[in-house]
Amino acid sequence: MQDCGMRVTGLCGGIGAGKSTVANLFAEHGAHIIDVDQLGRLVIEPRGRAYQGVIDLFGDGILLADAPSPAPIDRAALASIVFSDPADLARLESVSHPAINAELDECLDAAERDGHGWVVLDMAILVESTLGQNLASGRGYDRVVVVETPEAERVRRLVETRGMDPADAAARIASQTDDATRRAVADVVLANDGDMDALRAAVAAVVPALSSPAEP
Repeated sequence: MQDCGMRVTGLCGGIGAGKSTVANLFAEHGAHIIDVDQLGRLVIEPRGRAYQGVIDLFGDGILLADAPSPAPIDRAALASIVFSDPADLARLESVSHPAINAELDECLDAAERDGHGWVVLDMAILVESTLGQNLASGRGYDRVVVVETPEAERVRRLVETRGMDPADAAARIASQTDDATRRAVADVVLANDGDMDALRAAVAAVVPALSSPAEP
């Protein structure tokens, strides 16, 4: 846990569950949102913390062809490698996750300097990783919020908002950690079945406990 009064909440949920919607609602209540997934993209950009390490692991073939030096990593090419082989995914994470946590620690330092009392880490793979924990500063999230939505509603959203094929959407959901596993680590579970008034009320109800100052 962090050693200051700033509270840090981990927020997760499966694809299509509405995690970003909940993050936006928390922001309306004063939370400072850190997009951990965006940090994952940042660290493999040219000169990013994990850029060279990822190239060392997977070779120059993952770089975009005909791009000026330093060439960006072709994210689609990298994904095709690591998501077809769990061992390769683990190798990538062994380099990228420490880099993400280092970036995250800097973001938390900046949030504290800027006077934010409550930070929410918007992160897809909270359950599957140690992102947001065991940081060099000693910080880490001290509460976990999980957003849940019935699978049929998640499929509908992915089809309507992302143009996904229904079968592909269902396959993406099935490939992720299941709700029961997320629920097992949750301090708060927020149901997001599409009723925004109910979701707003549920978020407002948990904000005081999540945002109140931590003990020094």
